Amino acid sequence: MPLPLFHAIVTYMDEYEILLVWDDEAARWIAENDDIPIALESDSLDVLIDRVRIAVPELLELNGKNHINVALNFKMERQTVMV
Repeated sequence: MPLPLFHAIVTYMDEYEILLVWDDEAARWIAENDDIPIALESDSLDVLIDRVRIAVPELLELNGKNHINVALNFKMERQTVMV
């Protein structure tokens, strides 16, 4: 008796790390990634993340890169100097 065949659905997903950095001088969050490429800013972290999510697919398409099934990993950095 033949063994049953199992079919797996494999979804290829490109992943990009978006660096979110607080700029004390400008009092704004900055989102950057050189692979997409993207550089956006906002005074609100939530607004910035939304702007990135909207802009990335269009930027990837304009640069001839896969823009479907893309994962964005947000990494936040904020430094506080204690004096």
